[in-house]
Amino acid sequence: MNQLRFFDPHIHMSSRTTDDYEAMAKAGIRAVIEPAFWLGQPRTQVGSFIDYFASLVGWERFRASQFGIAHYCTIGLNSKEANNEGLAKEVLELLPRFAFKEGVVAIGEIGYDEITAAEDRAYEAQLQLAADNDMMVMVHSPHRDKKNGVIRSVDVAANIGIPMEHLVIDHNNEETVESVLDRGAWAAFTIYPHTKMDSARMVEIVRKYGAERIIVDSSADWGVSDPLAVPRSAHLMLEGGIDPEIVEKVTFSNALAAYAQSGQIDVEALDKAPTVDQSTLFGDSSVLRGQQPRIDQPVI
Repeated sequence: MNQLRFFDPHIHMSSRTTDDYEAMAKAGIRAVIEPAFWLGQPRTQVGSFIDYFASLVGWERFRASQFGIAHYCTIGLNSKEANNEGLAKEVLELLPRFAFKEGVVAIGEIGYDEITAAEDRAYEAQLQLAADNDMMVMVHSPHRDKKNGVIRSVDVAANIGIPMEHLVIDHNNEETVESVLDRGAWAAFTIYPHTKMDSARMVEIVRKYGAERIIVDSSADWGVSDPLAVPRSAHLMLEGGIDPEIVEKVTFSNALAAYAQSGQIDVEALDKAPTVDQSTLFGDSSVLRGQQPRIDQPVI
């Protein structure tokens, strides 16, 4: 499996350890996208969003590079916190300050949680920001009433004017996949160890639908989740007789094709073996805590 490259386009690395980065790099994960999301408890002031967004485009990008992984992110107000309308208004005003920074590949993850009027307003405002600036959009589909939530998410995005090739609907399952693919959007699937969508079910979805516009990711975060879900799913697909070219598309090149539309991804760099220089610092911070730095020699 280490000869294959993987792209995990939905993983919350600010919740993970450097041990995870080391294991991911060893497993062949070459690039990640970290969507802005809910931190497990409600934030109470806009300053906490400022610091969080700054970490996504700053420290976390550096931390990934120390293990040879290209780190990108999305910026947005998540659906759960959209229901605090006073704070949501401040965050929506803040988004342009971060959404156009280097390494930001989409507005996201946005969409619905309880499918409330407040969520509608925040979703539409962020879709408009994306439409006005020709940006990609990553949508969080709701965990309850998922099928209707996905259909509504796509309909609202289309009404705002988001091209379907710029729309990634995440957290899909067997019930929603056709609703997304039939509209021409990208269908992403978050793989969890014990709940929601698992690797075995993902194999059968790929067997049925093939590779077109299907993306596998982990959504690993602060909960019970697996930062190696993408390579594990690829391994299971190959064991199940799925064509290696199809496996490569759903675990690497489809994510690259979708988010490279942002203009923020150096596609040629991802084709090269990564080189690491752990002697570099972010400000005055290192990931090593006094350990001997790894310094790779560039491959000629």
